[in-house]
Amino acid sequence: MDGEEMLHLPSGEATLLKDGDGTLSLDLSSPNPPMQAPEKGLHSDTLPGSQEDDSSAAQVTKSHRKLLKTSPVVQPNNDSSSSSSGVAVPLTPEILSQIQVSRKKLMKEICTKYKGNISRTVLPRDLVQLYVENKHKLLYCEVPKVGCSNWKRILIVLAGKASDTQSINHIKVHYGNLVGTLNRYSQPEIMRRLESYTKIAFAREPMERLVSAYRDKFENPNQYFHSLYGKPIIAKYRVNASKEALNTGDGVTFAEFVQYLLDVHRPVGMDIHWKPTNVLCNPCLIDYDFLGKFENMAEEANILLQQLGAPSNLTMPTSKDRSPESERTNKELTEKYFSQITMGDRQQLYDFYYMDYLMFNYSKPFTDLY
Repeated sequence: MDGEEMLHLPSGEATLLKDGDGTLSLDLSSPNPPMQAPEKGLHSDTLPGSQEDDSSAAQVTKSHRKLLKTSPVVQPNNDSSSSSSGVAVPLTPEILSQIQVSRKKLMKEICTKYKGNISRTVLPRDLVQLYVENKHKLLYCEVPKVGCSNWKRILIVLAGKASDTQSINHIKVHYGNLVGTLNRYSQPEIMRRLESYTKIAFAREPMERLVSAYRDKFENPNQYFHSLYGKPIIAKYRVNASKEALNTGDGVTFAEFVQYLLDVHRPVGMDIHWKPTNVLCNPCLIDYDFLGKFENMAEEANILLQQLGAPSNLTMPTSKDRSPESERTNKELTEKYFSQITMGDRQQLYDFYYMDYLMFNYSKPFTDLY
């Protein structure tokens, strides 16, 4: 293209074109096209022992899908977009608006292909993760390990229940009942909000989110998760487990955690921290107005807040909610954990989160996956 410079966005869905006079435009026919969808539908079944419907998280077999695009996992870039020559391109509201068009178009295509036969009323059970902020008419789908604590701080400030995000500790965020969920409303009130409020959801690279959840719940002191999940995991999957490990549930390895997750006869049900994002947010039932990416959350969230009419001094916190001294879960750390499990288990985990990869346009995390 004569006189045009290609600038790649960190989200990976599109390419910016910069012409001779400096004008930016978005090429939605990116050299990294959306991943190809499988030819056949998914199996679905509820896993024994689970208290929640896991049907949308069912695993996919090789015959059910084509190869995904083979571009590498997108590298996080929370400051700006940049070209291979290092030219910085700040994310503007106009560019983000065009990216949203691309993301929502892909979501509709995937939903039509896989969920086209689903036609039902949205029920309260579909909305347990959808938090309500009435003042700014906002609905936010909480996805653990995707910046949800900081997003809930934002909601609390928007609702006028705190003056700033820094003053809201972890306990208040999750147990202070400062923001409520949409499922608590009457059906007419639910439908009114779904039709008129801004609905947002953020996704994260599925394997990085999984490793982040494992580190948070099993490597850190956490009596609740160690007792509820650790003890049955160790009892079922560890050979010659010590009495102390069986009594405390401490020390679950990543390999044992993966065994539990992939077991169709799990000794304990699923938890929202590792349940697939599409199962939590139901994007084929709920028409989201904004689909964000964790990898570029600060920029995207701050533009969204401006558009919602939030106070000018309210921005997305960038600090970790807990264990701020520990290393953030990133691509390199994720690869380190996945080196502890077999190729077969890596493939099954990819199958397990396959719909998240499709819907949110993430690339295959490992080159040896089919």
